[in-house]
Amino acid sequence: MDKLKQIESFVSVAGKGSLTAAAHAEGVAPAVIGRRIDALEERLGVKLLLRTTRRITLTHEGSAFLDDCQRILADLGNAEASVSAGGVKASGYLRITAPAGFGRRHVAPMVPRYLAQHPDVHVSLNLSDRVVDIVNEGFDCAVRVGDLPDSSLVSVRLADNRRLCVAAPSYLQRAGTPKTPADLQRHECLTLSSDASQTRGWAFSVDGALTHLRPNGRLDCSDGQVLHDWCAQGLGIAWRSTWEVDGEIAQGRLVSVLDEHAAPPNGIFAVFPQRKHLPLRVRLWIDLLKQSWGDERYWSQAASAAP
Repeated sequence: MDKLKQIESFVSVAGKGSLTAAAHAEGVAPAVIGRRIDALEERLGVKLLLRTTRRITLTHEGSAFLDDCQRILADLGNAEASVSAGGVKASGYLRITAPAGFGRRHVAPMVPRYLAQHPDVHVSLNLSDRVVDIVNEGFDCAVRVGDLPDSSLVSVRLADNRRLCVAAPSYLQRAGTPKTPADLQRHECLTLSSDASQTRGWAFSVDGALTHLRPNGRLDCSDGQVLHDWCAQGLGIAWRSTWEVDGEIAQGRLVSVLDEHAAPPNGIFAVFPQRKHLPLRVRLWIDLLKQSWGDERYWSQAASAAP
């Protein structure tokens, strides 16, 4: 609190040009403002203001620091307004994109909840398994599942994402159960053919180290739902996310294998172009996803509701 008061006093003095004017605006004695400025300069180890009996001027360091302080106070004000009763309302158009399968199950159901809370916002949802260029294609936010490539985009982790090898009981009865990841080379594996997904292959933990392998198989497809359906029909082993298969595992329609070699979870992320000046409608959308998906009860309820 003392640091914030010091910054607020510094910005006020710089803007009003005198300790007296800043003190009058706050309703305190000029000496109080002076002590805050002295404490701020001592803490930073630089001189911010040059004070004479006639005028106050900013030093070079003070000018640079003032810009940052004004931005910090503006961001703080926006944050408080977004959560306070009767605060600024979200409005405008929110363009979001997500992977097709995950988007149908877990993003689309969030949109009505969001609209009910923010009736002045219009939402456009794009579902696609390609990696959408959100900057050049004009999207406000993307939901992405799995490892993120290096980029200049900003990301917020919303939940964990685990992947397992699964197969139908009929396939395992016919072909046997793999005991190690290397055994997959002797099985029919159902793989994604999309260039944008699983480029390093399937991930496993072997002897405490993360290992990737590209399994063999006569079937591949660019659509994850098709792979899921083929797997349920007993055509092979698939590497799928728990959000997609937990319900069928619980029902006995699919069986997970190689669980002891399952890789550590990666993430489900909200990705957006920049953190600075993030529109309120985007920030509130991300907050809703984080609050919902960050609760383990959400995923257990989703699994129990799976067809």
